[in-house]
Amino acid sequence: MDVLYAVAAGYLLGSLPFAVGFGWIQKKNLLAQGSGNPGAINALRVLGVVPGLMVLLLDVFKGFLAVFYGALLGGTAGALAGGVAAVAGHLCSIWIRCRGGKGVATAAGVWLAVQPAAVFVLALAWAGGWFLSRDAYKSFAVAALFLAPVAYWLTGDAGVTLAALGTSVLLFLAHLKYLRA
Repeated sequence: MDVLYAVAAGYLLGSLPFAVGFGWIQKKNLLAQGSGNPGAINALRVLGVVPGLMVLLLDVFKGFLAVFYGALLGGTAGALAGGVAAVAGHLCSIWIRCRGGKGVATAAGVWLAVQPAAVFVLALAWAGGWFLSRDAYKSFAVAALFLAPVAYWLTGDAGVTLAALGTSVLLFLAHLKYLRA
């Protein structure tokens, strides 16, 4: 039962649409401007560097916090489940009718809390994908495919690997439309 509380807390944290809030402060609707995506990259483009970076940091922090609260509520299983739920919450926020960002910053926060070395390896995978494609979104999708194997390689833990697989699937699906282009 404690793990379910961790999932609920993680989802609610992840669903906080910081980009939309910063847009509201500037009287701009990020759901209608730029890419229409309520995430850090669109906030950076539409709102400017400082609000965009603040959104990025807050999105990372909410992923990190979901793991922390998940651990308090349900131990290791709660931490992992809460982290995956935070990514799901960012992708499908209840506050903005199941719209959301692409989940990369929130996932980075989750994995900085769970296994920081995985974030470094995935940044290298992203850089390799970007070098080959010159497309940030395709590079995120490629990096997402590496998360579960990297998590297993670094930890050897089945629970961590399963959480990584869940995160990978969510991130890959969020970037799937960019792979078709």
